Order: sequence, then structure tokens, then C-alpha cells
Amino acid sequence: MATIAPPASDQNSAPEWRTSPTAHDALMEHFAKHPEERPLHPHKWDVSRSDIYYEDRWQPIFKEMQDAGPLHYIPESPYGPYWAVVGHKAIQHIEALPEAFSSSWEYGGITILERPEEEEAKPEDERFELPMFIAMDRPKHTGQRRTVAPKFTPSAMTAMEGDIRARTGELLDSLPRGEVFDWVDKVSIELTTGMLALLFDFPWEDRRLLTFWSDWSGDTELGSIRELDEFRRGILHEMAAYFQQLWVRKTQEEPGDDLISMMIHSDAMNQMSPQEFMGNLVLLIVGGNDTTRNTMSGIVHSFDKFPDQRKLFEEQPELIPNAVQECIRFQTPLAHMRRTCTEDTEVFGQTIKQGDKVVLWYLGANREETVFENPHKLDITRDNARRHIAFGYGIHRCVGARLAELQLKVLLEEMHKRRMRVHVAGDVERVRANFVHGFRKLEVEITEF
Repeated sequence: MATIAPPASDQNSAPEWRTSPTAHDALMEHFAKHPEERPLHPHKWDVSRSDIYYEDRWQPIFKEMQDAGPLHYIPESPYGPYWAVVGHKAIQHIEALPEAFSSSWEYGGITILERPEEEEAKPEDERFELPMFIAMDRPKHTGQRRTVAPKFTPSAMTAMEGDIRARTGELLDSLPRGEVFDWVDKVSIELTTGMLALLFDFPWEDRRLLTFWSDWSGDTELGSIRELDEFRRGILHEMAAYFQQLWVRKTQEEPGDDLISMMIHSDAMNQMSPQEFMGNLVLLIVGGNDTTRNTMSGIVHSFDKFPDQRKLFEEQPELIPNAVQECIRFQTPLAHMRRTCTEDTEVFGQTIKQGDKVVLWYLGANREETVFENPHKLDITRDNARRHIAFGYGIHRCVGARLAELQLKVLLEEMHKRRMRVHVAGDVERVRANFVHGFRKLEVEITEF
């Protein structure tokens, strides 16, 4: 068999898969013990700081930057110097030049994190780096993306819609009435994790492992803490070992249409190294989990914040398709992607040098007032809501965008069918991160309209 995932060190014939501590708890515990290690951000426009997203006060900083220009050099940050690209047009321009602005993991990949020097110094087969097709350049990117793309075509969406609708309706019917509960846990995580389990043909009873692994994979601040590296690697090795069992089982079955089977029977992916196998699992899990889950939470929170828009939704359900696009724009569940400049390139009057880190802040661009009028207001009638770039742009645009849109559309339609109105009724806690932009907790109560 081509891909052999490294086993967890404590694995036996019937392994117990770890489900704690959560990534958030581990990070908070680390900083409680080592407050001196909290990242310092001396530059006023360094938007890599997680506190501005946790406290939801990032908007004025991005506006100040956009008023001054579409991209700015940040000479000092906990993640090294970088270019902050905050203009909508500038991001599209850079994304349209994938040769000049590389996504490759070999230069540092797709997040603001620095490539660890100790990894570069090791022999290639000993490095803990996770290649994934979103962090590859052409032509390798093309072949691997093409392998999974058939799972997300319009015809595939049509085939999946009935099941998505049935699961969504069943879940909404099970929610408590007359009491406060956490929408993130009971709805957003459950729906997206269930969808991932179906895409992978993953054992249903273990589906919450996907959430656990996603959180340990997608937190950039966590990835910058060297002391947690060994534990994090152990978690990811367990993830790979679990999926390796699925891989072995599926090699003995008739080819299926789940993502693991599609990888097995693809020339572009069936010879993956263990690191590449893990990398693509991380991509598909984080991409399918964090993004849709945080928009599902964002919809409820923004409707509560803008009751006039909730009323429009209740009175005009034909607005739902556009409401989905506007809610994705408003939430922007992944705040940034990173590129690395491969040759000196002039962009919008600025010269970006070979090797420079270029960070594309989708979150800021989706609130640029020269593109979106009154951008900090949810407006489900917005005529250009589809101009959002929350899914990226160009060859790396999110391969699962249609599935995310379908899940969100079905959720709103099924809520409307039940005349369900969701009120924020308790604690609201946002994710403390500069990459994933969303909610950790959202306590709500359901009434009817």
C-alpha cells in the first residue's frame, strides 16, 4: 500500500483516541503558565493579533489601513515581517498571479506562520511539514484538486441535498424549546461534523473526533507554540492512524464515492507520503468543518444583531440564496491566506521582494466600503453580496464552496419552514485566533415568528 501513516506512540490493537484537552484549553493553560510568551505586536497595523478578533474590534484598524492604501508592509510581528494586503482588488490581483505569489508549503504555505527553521534543517523525510493541495503550486496542485473536485460538482450537490435536508430538519426538530443552549455545539458543530463523516464515510459514532482534530489543526497561534508541538503532532498522528485504518478497509472494498476512496483510486494521490496524507486530511477537515460551522453560528448572531434583516428573512424567504452570500461575506470564516513572493514584483505601486511573506486579509476586504456600501451592516438584499472573496479567488478558490453554500441554504430554509426565530440569550465567546474567524460559544433560545 502506498501511504503508510505513522502510528501514535501509545497505539495498540484497540486504540483509545484522545479527545482532550481541547486546543483552546491547551493554549489557555500554556499562557497561564507562561504569560511572558504571549505574542507582542508593536506595529499599530499588525492585524495578526488574535485579541482584536476575540473582542470583535478589528474593523477600525482595517478601515484605517484601507484608507491609506490596499497593502502595507508590517516590519515586525510574532510571525516575522509580512505584507498585509487589505484591498479587495489587490487580493484578487495577487491571487491571479500564482506563479509570482506561491502557495507552496515549501516556502511556508498558506498561513501567516513562519516555516520552522528546525524543520528546514532536518533531512526531508524527518520533517514534520504537512503538504496539502491548497499549499501546492501547479502542476501538482491541479492533479490533487482534480481528484476530490467531483465530490463538489453541481450534480453531486443535487444528489446530496435530500440527505442534508433530512439531517438538518431532524436536528432542528430535536432542539430544546423554552431553554437556553449552545448553538455552536448543538447545531453548527453537529451539522458540519456529520457532513464530514458522510464525505469520508467516517464511523458515525466517532464523528466528534473530526471536530477535535480540526481545532488542533487550524489554530495558527497554537502552531507557533513550540512547547505544544509534540502534543499537537501526537494528535495529528492519531488522526492519520485512524484514517489509515479507513484507507486499509477501503482498499479491500469496491470503489466508493467517498473522499478516501477517491484518493485511493487516483494516480495523483494514491502515492502520497505520510506527511502529504496528513496534510490533505487537515485541509479537508478544517475546510469542511471550521468554515461552514462558523458561518452557521454567524448567521444566527448577525440576525439577532440586525433584527430588521431577520424580519426580511421571515417575510421574504425568496431572499435566502442571497442571504447565504451576504452572511458568508459578513462572517468571512477564514480571516486570511498567505502567499510567498517568488520574484520581485510591483503591485499597486509597491515592490514586493522575492521571499517576502504576503498575507491576504479576506476579512478586511469583505468589509471594504468602496466595494460594499455600509459594509459593517448585514443586508440580505445587497445586490453585490456575491462579490465576497471569503472562499478565495483564482486557482485556489475553495473546492467545497458549493457544499458550504448548500448547507447554509438548507439550514435557513428548514429554519423558515419551522418558523424558527433564534435569539442570543446568554454567553457569546468568539474564537481567539487570527486564521479561523468564528464563535466558540453562542448561547441562544428558540421562539417562533
